[in-house]
Amino acid sequence: MKYIISLNKISTALICIFLFFPTILDAQKNARPSINVLKTGPYIGIQRGRYSVLELGVERQWKKLKIKNSKTNALHTGFNYNLFENVLGYDIGFWHKEGLLGLTLGGTFSFRSDFNETRVGFSPIIGYKIWRLHLQTGYCFLTQSSNFNNTNTLFVSLRYLLINDRKFKKRKRKK
Repeated sequence: MKYIISLNKISTALICIFLFFPTILDAQKNARPSINVLKTGPYIGIQRGRYSVLELGVERQWKKLKIKNSKTNALHTGFNYNLFENVLGYDIGFWHKEGLLGLTLGGTFSFRSDFNETRVGFSPIIGYKIWRLHLQTGYCFLTQSSNFNNTNTLFVSLRYLLINDRKFKKRKRKK
């Protein structure tokens, strides 16, 4: 009889644990705050491909800091100039990074001109960002041109971000 009573108590306790334990864990998980960081600043970089190009622009990053699964999103816009080929370019793009050591994935819309003809295009980009350095590589799919081909299609870019403004917001998760 004692054996049956203790089995009933154990089984009742196990049922309660399995029913309410996920709720307890979820409540603890939702109580953890996340920190959102907004960073803005100019960047300077060099792009190498068939030609060497100087890049200047501005970037804004939205970073959600958590112990696990931190995420960073960024918008950037800027211009580049190839002094030796007299080619001017404008870029606007976006990239996303999962985790602290993950790769950045993004894309850029591009406008290139040799002051006689213009070409527009899109570049899917993959990269790696550590601290303020961002190494990226991509391929720029440009519109066709018969005379204007002195611009990079396959490229590697290294940028250094100078952060001027940094704002922190601490938020609790919604239940």
